[in-house]
Amino acid sequence: MRTNPNHFRATRLLVSVIHTVIGLQKRMLGYIWQCFYSSCLRFWLKWFLRLVTGRCELQRICARCKAGALRTSQIEYSLKSSKSKVLRAALSLKENDLDSHLAQIIQEKGIKEQKDPTFKVNLRQCLLQINGYRELFEAVEELRKRVFDSENEEHENMLLKLWDLLMPSVKLESRITKQWGNIGFQGDDPKTDFRGMGMLGLTNLLFFSENYTDAARQVLSHANHPRLGYSYAIVGINLTEMAYSLMKNDALKLHFYNTASGKPQMQDFHQFYCYLAYEFDKFWLEEEPESIMEFNRYREKFHDKVKGQLQMPEVTLIMSVDQKK
Repeated sequence: MRTNPNHFRATRLLVSVIHTVIGLQKRMLGYIWQCFYSSCLRFWLKWFLRLVTGRCELQRICARCKAGALRTSQIEYSLKSSKSKVLRAALSLKENDLDSHLAQIIQEKGIKEQKDPTFKVNLRQCLLQINGYRELFEAVEELRKRVFDSENEEHENMLLKLWDLLMPSVKLESRITKQWGNIGFQGDDPKTDFRGMGMLGLTNLLFFSENYTDAARQVLSHANHPRLGYSYAIVGINLTEMAYSLMKNDALKLHFYNTASGKPQMQDFHQFYCYLAYEFDKFWLEEEPESIMEFNRYREKFHDKVKGQLQMPEVTLIMSVDQKK
């Protein structure tokens, strides 16, 4: 008996429509539940728990969660969801205003410090991390917007130092030369390759080479592989864009909340870049792409892998090689 192709296509279409409708229903139910929980149930649940335990939500979080992403992310959600302007304002503080605002929160919530002596210290640490993340991104953004300037002696010295660290036995013939291609720049003058990420791209490359010199040289040697090679500097700048985008989308919060006990610093961002540079090299060699033309596909695959890791509550993506003394 011959199968009717139109009947087969109609069946597939019907199944697809059913799956789509079910998916929409699930999302709609989830949205309705979230609205109900946020606008009504959460308030009464918090009231009941306060009545039973004698502690506000912030105190309960600090008491049951150890320091790190789990505690800080829950504190952040609690503050963001609060109807109190004082609590919501805690998400946009400068460090100098932190202690005075802590006192306002304690007064607002009627917390007796003598009964919960660790609360203030724990909440302060969380607020340092939360506001520090925002301030760090502002600093990263500022560095990204800073254009490489050939007339700036500091910029030029950083670029030349990058060469000396990666190619210690080869002298650079001139400032503008095809030799730059040996460390993965596209043209005779590397400044054109920094347009997208500005000085952030160069700073990342230099930080990796200064602090993990042997590892950086090893990665460069892999990048110059006759079959599996790639443009070291260009890929490095591309990974700077990856780190920048992840931070912009708040994907690095859990990582920084776990690895920085207080305010995350610019060095913490550079360290994450080093992790990406080192791990991408290993990933590329393990995957064995047929050619560099497949870079975008493998770049996205690596990005998805890292993004998945960053969603784990205990995530700490730290480069696992000995740091240069």
